[in-house]
Amino acid sequence: MTSPTGTGGRGRFADYGRPRRVDGGLRARSSRGAIGVSWWSRRFLEVLESFALGTRLTRGRAYARAGQVVRLDIAPGTVSATVQGSRPRPYQVHIALAVFPEQLWTRIEAELAGQAFFSARLLAGDLPAELEELFTAVGAPLFPATVTELAQRCSCPDSAVPCKHLAATFYLLAEAFDADPFALLHWRGRSRDALLDRLRELRGTGTKPSSTGTLGTVRPAAAGAARALTDLPVAPLAETVDRFWLPPVPLPDRPPSLASRPDLLLRQLGAPAPAIGGPGLLERLREAYRQLGE
Repeated sequence: MTSPTGTGGRGRFADYGRPRRVDGGLRARSSRGAIGVSWWSRRFLEVLESFALGTRLTRGRAYARAGQVVRLDIAPGTVSATVQGSRPRPYQVHIALAVFPEQLWTRIEAELAGQAFFSARLLAGDLPAELEELFTAVGAPLFPATVTELAQRCSCPDSAVPCKHLAATFYLLAEAFDADPFALLHWRGRSRDALLDRLRELRGTGTKPSSTGTLGTVRPAAAGAARALTDLPVAPLAETVDRFWLPPVPLPDRPPSLASRPDLLLRQLGAPAPAIGGPGLLERLREAYRQLGE
């Protein structure tokens, strides 16, 4: 975006007046207050606000709620939108964020498939809050660490970044993440179907990366009743037909055990709302739980 007057994009831009009304535009579901209800959409907006974009973002909130965004498309590495302003021709908005390399996605998928908790939640259509920590641990942070990781471009004459059209797109993007949590992963380079198909494949074949970085076959760890029956001998079928109606072999006496971290409850909950402390409160509570558990 370039300034038409060399004075920060004001001048002629300030005289354009109210935006033209749009019929059938994408309107934010939230009519007042904060936008975004899921942990991933709120976290996305919190990251943007941490870049000192908070006041600039609010410029586009009214646009988002008025339905000025005509189109919003999410593709690997790129978000594109059409936003109607005060001029007859709508503005074209583009927001780019680098996708994860294929080799890194292979590692991510193996890590997700190796933990039943993540696989079950993802296959159920949910993104657990712990997912952000896992992605960060493998060197693939879900959210940008600096504003320079976001390439923002709008065809309007305003030199502010983000302008109100970009800001409106950010808000609608957050709500798109609410509607489809996999849209965030799609932006990072993996579609919902491709990711879930790969998780089903890995969970079904029992594969994980070997120490050399390639995939190797491993035997899934036994759990529940299968764990208790692991050491029992397997008799040939011909020798067991006559014993079908006999009482079963008693299970080994193994007392149940459950090892859990003291902050297990915090790990199940999403990040607190900014009004009560946000992620900072979560870290303070986690430290308190850790000290209580010692």
